Amino acid sequence: MRKSAKHLHPSLSIDKAPSDVFMNFEAFLSNTETRMHCHPWGQVQLISGGILEMEAEGTRFLAPPHLAIWVPPGVMHTSYNRKPLSYCSLNIALDMTHSFPDYTSLIKVTHIASAIVDDFRRRKINVAQTDPDKRLAQVMLDQLATRDTQHHFLPSSNHKYLSSILTAVEENPTDNTSLAQWAERVHTTERTLARHCQSELGMSFTEWRLRVRYLYSMELLRKGHSVKEVAFTLGYNQASPFIAMFKKYSGQTPEQYKNKLI
Repeated sequence: MRKSAKHLHPSLSIDKAPSDVFMNFEAFLSNTETRMHCHPWGQVQLISGGILEMEAEGTRFLAPPHLAIWVPPGVMHTSYNRKPLSYCSLNIALDMTHSFPDYTSLIKVTHIASAIVDDFRRRKINVAQTDPDKRLAQVMLDQLATRDTQHHFLPSSNHKYLSSILTAVEENPTDNTSLAQWAERVHTTERTLARHCQSELGMSFTEWRLRVRYLYSMELLRKGHSVKEVAFTLGYNQASPFIAMFKKYSGQTPEQYKNKLI
């Protein structure tokens, strides 16, 4: 559940965009929340090192580092992060957003796009000025512009049977209570609960809990735990199944993720 934000971050106050494409790099402290706001331009929000939560269009979006949040021009949104993270907003003029979705969504961050963002961050470039940098910015846009989106990575539900279960699992990701046991606790059948998971979440309970554990594993890795320690914490008897699960979602191994943090 969301904690009270200790840091209220000001929205990006720019009257006139400095360029058709410009970037804003920041380091967000723990428990940072932005005010509800919107922009006349489209915005791709990219992060590294943590998880970004956003509320937009009546929906909660949750983005781990391998996904970015696309916010179309004019859409009101607010974001929140529990843990520190490196943040980048890629701001794109309205007439250049036609290849992006018409609605707020999650889009995959390719290794190429991530490398270009990291390069611009390292060189403190907010607006591409040279021809080589303009070409890099265009490649970055080409890599991110897609209509192949996810609406949720970790969907939520207020359904009377599911709400308390989802909250409990998010608060204790290592809980191994089976779907049958949860069904008994909320006074329904396992089959009924499984059907509601598919209709409300778009996935099985097992898949949903795996995603919670993937997000939790990133937190443990950021804290310096070894891959083997994280695997055992999540209930794996050996590291290889955990590594396969982590790579399925992030496209990289846990060790590669740790090395990027360093």
